[in-house]
Amino acid sequence: MKRMREAARALRREVRVWRLVARHPRTPLAARLLLAFAVGYALLPFDLVPDFVPVLGVLDDVLLVGGPLLLALRLVPRDVIAECRGRA
Repeated sequence: MKRMREAARALRREVRVWRLVARHPRTPLAARLLLAFAVGYALLPFDLVPDFVPVLGVLDDVLLVGGPLLLALRLVPRDVIAECRGRA
């Protein structure tokens, strides 16, 4: 139970970092759009492939949320991410 609470805190902190990165003036437009897509898809009430489909249901979520998120963070300069982590 303690591990789950720690993981939830870490996820909340990362979401704050992503929000700060998206609002930072030095963040490239492409990174902002990718972050918006990833968060938007994660919040949609439906999926392209329903989660009850074995493997593919979860795999589409991982690829369509995790992929753009990782790509967006690679496009952002490291010092911007470090600054946002410090603020979060």
